[in-house]
Amino acid sequence: MSDQPVIFEEVSAANGRRVGFARLNAEKALNALNPAMIAALRPQLERWADDPGIACVVLHGAGEKAFCAGGDVVATYHAIQEAEGGRSTFCEQFFEQEYRLDYRIHTYPKPLLVWGHGIVMGGGLGMMVGGSHRVVTEASRIAMPEITIGLYPDVAGTWFLNRMPGRVGLFLGLTGARMNAADALYTSLADYFITAEHRDAIFAALADVAWDDDPELNRGHLSLLLRRFADGCRGERPNSNVLEHIDFIDHVTDRHSVAGILEAMRESSPEDKWLATATRNLELGSPTSARVIFEQFRRGRHLSLKQVFRRELAMSVQCTRRHDFPEGVRALLVDKDQNPRWNPATLAEVEDSLVDAHFEAPEGLDPSPLDDLPE
Repeated sequence: MSDQPVIFEEVSAANGRRVGFARLNAEKALNALNPAMIAALRPQLERWADDPGIACVVLHGAGEKAFCAGGDVVATYHAIQEAEGGRSTFCEQFFEQEYRLDYRIHTYPKPLLVWGHGIVMGGGLGMMVGGSHRVVTEASRIAMPEITIGLYPDVAGTWFLNRMPGRVGLFLGLTGARMNAADALYTSLADYFITAEHRDAIFAALADVAWDDDPELNRGHLSLLLRRFADGCRGERPNSNVLEHIDFIDHVTDRHSVAGILEAMRESSPEDKWLATATRNLELGSPTSARVIFEQFRRGRHLSLKQVFRRELAMSVQCTRRHDFPEGVRALLVDKDQNPRWNPATLAEVEDSLVDAHFEAPEGLDPSPLDDLPE
């Protein structure tokens, strides 16, 4: 097995075209996104975008457990510790480069198929949601659990949370609730449900597609191929927890504060395991993150994609300079004592000024490094 962070392959296809395959290659780490992956993937995507012979690009993960379980937040934790509360160049550059990659995927000029099999969380979701053709399987497990580590749903979370039905995005961001393939389809995080057994057949069939010069026509060709497989898998699609509980979600999120939402969730006393876990996640998560997520959703609904990434870079860097993010990573992923000591410790103690500070440009990042993103 190659030790390269991303494995690239080009396959000859019909009409003299080629299909580019990029496989995240960190199976033991559940393909967690790290700087080496980003440094390899971004320039290759650019080369394929500029290559007239490449008709389609496929992004997938090594192994059967995960497409990508998120960003390498443990590395950011250690960088924060080394910075001793000051600026961390590593953290600033990591988030900037990750968001540049995500933005490129969102705006990619050619059809880009993302095979979202297994765990898709955090940074993995940031890549998957930007693809033009997003496939989920019976094994897809999708979540934005950042509240549990003192962060917030970044990687364009401001963008896609606000594009879900009603206030579903707010609920999922606050609770980190686990989603399956049907949930991903309902919330517009994915486009096709296809069982995992068909992956190799689909990848092989890409070589037989009658690709054109026009990327828009090629998107149509890819859609027809995937739809053919998806139609045959309709009977195996799981039930959507989000859709099943949409009335509950609409009811509890119709509040003007996080405290009101949590009170409504507690009063409803959900016996359903999925809802009970969601409630528990909000109860145990960072109170500061909960307040920030509420404001992220409220303030972000009219932002452009470029504005979203500029704002989220500021928010993420602000998190690296404060208490809860490194503390959450320590408790869940470093020391693994599962006992984060949040500060402030309760929603009532989180002051508005602390929440507002997360939306301000951090020292040293004004103007934003992402100002050069194309509109």
